[in-house]
Amino acid sequence: MADDKTIHPYDKAAGGWDALRSSWQALRDQQVVFKGAHTLLRANQPKGFDCPGCAWPDRNAHSTFEFCENGVKAVANEATSKRVTHEFFAQHAVAWLARQDDHFLEAQGRLTEPMAYDAATDRYVPVGWDEAFATIATALNGLASPDEAIFYTSGRTSNEAAFLYQLFVREYGTNNLPDCSNMCHEASGVALTEQLGSGKGSVTLEDFEQADAIFIFGQNPGTNHPRMLGELRSAAKRGCRIVAFNPLRERGLERFADPKAPAEMLGASTRIASEYYQPRIGGDLAVATALCKVVVERGAVDRIFIDAHTRGFDAFADALRETSWDALERESGLGRAQLEEAAQVYIDSLATIVCWGMGITQHPRSVATIQMLANLLLLRGNIGKPGAGPCPVRGHSNVQGDRTMGIYEQPSPAFLDRLGAAFDFQPPRKHGYDTIAAIEAMHDGRAKVFFAMGGNFAAATPDTARTHEALRRCALTVHVSTKLNRSHVVHGRNALILPCLGRTEIDVQASGPQAVTVEDSMSMVHLSSGMNPPASGQLLSEPAIVARLATATLPRSRTPWMQLVEHYDGIRDRIAQVIDGFDDFNARVRVPGGFHLHHPGRECVFPTASGKAHFFPHALGSAAKPNDLFQLMTVRSHDQYNTTVYGLDDRYRGVHGVRKVCFISAHDLQRLGWNDGDTVDIVSVWHDGERSVHGFRLVEYDIPHGCLAAYFPETNALVPLDHHAERARTPASKSIPVRLARTAAA
Repeated sequence: MADDKTIHPYDKAAGGWDALRSSWQALRDQQVVFKGAHTLLRANQPKGFDCPGCAWPDRNAHSTFEFCENGVKAVANEATSKRVTHEFFAQHAVAWLARQDDHFLEAQGRLTEPMAYDAATDRYVPVGWDEAFATIATALNGLASPDEAIFYTSGRTSNEAAFLYQLFVREYGTNNLPDCSNMCHEASGVALTEQLGSGKGSVTLEDFEQADAIFIFGQNPGTNHPRMLGELRSAAKRGCRIVAFNPLRERGLERFADPKAPAEMLGASTRIASEYYQPRIGGDLAVATALCKVVVERGAVDRIFIDAHTRGFDAFADALRETSWDALERESGLGRAQLEEAAQVYIDSLATIVCWGMGITQHPRSVATIQMLANLLLLRGNIGKPGAGPCPVRGHSNVQGDRTMGIYEQPSPAFLDRLGAAFDFQPPRKHGYDTIAAIEAMHDGRAKVFFAMGGNFAAATPDTARTHEALRRCALTVHVSTKLNRSHVVHGRNALILPCLGRTEIDVQASGPQAVTVEDSMSMVHLSSGMNPPASGQLLSEPAIVARLATATLPRSRTPWMQLVEHYDGIRDRIAQVIDGFDDFNARVRVPGGFHLHHPGRECVFPTASGKAHFFPHALGSAAKPNDLFQLMTVRSHDQYNTTVYGLDDRYRGVHGVRKVCFISAHDLQRLGWNDGDTVDIVSVWHDGERSVHGFRLVEYDIPHGCLAAYFPETNALVPLDHHAERARTPASKSIPVRLARTAAA
């Protein structure tokens, strides 16, 4: 039986009073009740800071409360009164810290000064900034080739820092710029660029006000993008049909009580999904194919749009007709009647948005699935009209902006030409390492220096044992960070921690306080200005860190690095010279709310090689699977954002005080003869052997039989490094073949 101390099934709507209580508790835990509350009034405001959490767009201050529960946790975590000083590191050996869990590491507070690893004492010790930059420069300039260095980027990095960072890396001589996009929405970019000519979504918040239907695939907005629930609530209340496809029943897709709505705080709530379907894990390609098949076979296509703006329809339609319903039902895990019902909602809609998250992008067939979703939109002309279009909902607050700024291991020749002309150098042309290739290069000795601009690489990446071994084989690892995390205790022979300003903090340079810019998931670019004093007088901004690193490493560079960081307008002027869509950057971004980067698809312009959008057929091609294997998907808890674990609860799924849980269906428990609450080991089965995690508690949950779910990063160890999306190489963390074994008695 389930232990009542840890498992409490949740029967309330998402949001509501529990969201407010959790927000209040987060401020209390970080000891910033008054400071945090004051800070939050500037979150996502035109003259405030962009929330360091998700990339959901802002409503430009229609309300002073433009934040969500998880945004409160992100802000509280950054504005915390807790500090990690040199005294903390003097008290704790790295080996001891490495034995602590991720929640403990993050909970210690803000880093306050640069630190260097001392192997003799197994501790981090203080180091001056000049010495730290000299150490990095010596290591980089001592390599046999610039390609022996890897420069990782987190999605929280500002546009200004990202632009300077990629410029420095390319002046140094490599395109080794892996980033978190490689691990999340790379499949979206690959699929949409090939099909529509742009790797970004085309919709804006205004489209959510005009859509007749919103289809949501593989996304849990209640935890991962809670402010999206406000848009979905408004859409549902005006009669928009919201159709959800997700293996797990997620409370945020079922019902929502808006904390800003008095009636809902008194007990009412809004139903979000009008239809909710639970395909099996990995079944979304079959779902999208089935929806397309029904549209075609019922003659509901928009031939005027198709003839004017697309290519490949006839071959695509023929492929659909040849796809059997038996295969579609088997692969999707849904019945024909369910699939036809969902397709009819789409046919009846005059304007449809299709949203998706990492529940789509982290599968072997993710590119094919996304292209099938785009096929669905093209069939009825749902691109280039109000209330319609593709909407990949990205995670971190500037992950899309970082890619726009040139953080990419495969830059286009046109981009490199403009960059070289603007800064008078010859950028390298050879493609660099993506995240998976970077791990492989470190592991086999082809890469010797690892530099991370933010993030938590050791915890975010797949194949944990191999990744950790790869990092430890480096001669030097460097992490620009605000908080202590796993990557600081999984380090190279030499290691540095460089503490930086957070998004909520005032950034003062030679000309005075500065603002940075970010790009949200719908291509809106806007300013972000911190308001709190820095956590320490020794913190540097990310642009300043890049400028000082470049000055130390590239003495012959013609770029005026230190001059550029005196006033960030200078960086933005250079961005305008290089990046399409940023003309008159400084003036346009100072308009309240910023500006929208043009998406050609909004005007039915598709900059592909043919000048048209393309239909792409994709065979299901499912191989037979052993009967004893499950498909496991890794998920976040509600007290978590990416690898940052704010607490040990997952309120909406009813889990409290524990993270080593495995969600399983009642059908599978009965089939195995096991009970809710039993403890198991999870073993992934791959061509190169097995990988195991131990001591996970089974939790009965509403999930299709044959499917499991568990939290990351605890289960990242199960994801083989070569188990990734075809062509996009995103780790296939949402479809891991595993078996379960009873945990042996201690």
